[in-house]
Amino acid sequence: MSSSTSIPNIHEPAPDHTSLSSSSSSSLHDEPMPQTLRRPKMTSRKSSGTIIVPRETGKIEMNMGDEVFDADDARAMSPRRSSQDLEKMSQDARTQLNEFVLPSMTHAQVLQKSLLEIFNRIEAVKEEHDKLDNNNKFLQKYIGDLMSTSKITSTGSSGRKK
Repeated sequence: MSSSTSIPNIHEPAPDHTSLSSSSSSSLHDEPMPQTLRRPKMTSRKSSGTIIVPRETGKIEMNMGDEVFDADDARAMSPRRSSQDLEKMSQDARTQLNEFVLPSMTHAQVLQKSLLEIFNRIEAVKEEHDKLDNNNKFLQKYIGDLMSTSKITSTGSSGRKK
């Protein structure tokens, strides 16, 4: 392979240009070639793919107590409930619903009726207030008319005496 026509290859080290200037080409082949650095194989990395379990494997599911958690692990702090515990909890919830929510519905109906009565009373008071306000305006006008009439009559009689 001549040095003037060679094409660089990534798998071979680049030729040393200082040795090309020497007169003999045999000195290139006599010197040890530096090794190129190769990437290490990735045997230490674990696959992040799915775990494939062969069909012949007898035990796939985990049983209670197979996993052991540290005391500060959140999974150890909330134990799994059995079906009996869940049934008891749902029965307790139904009992509380019947004891507190349903009577409070009748209590809510009583409150609603009371609020309706208060609203009706407020409407009646508003009507009475409007009537009194109209009567008050009428009386003020009547008194004003009487006062103006009494001034006219009092000035008219005093003017005649002069």
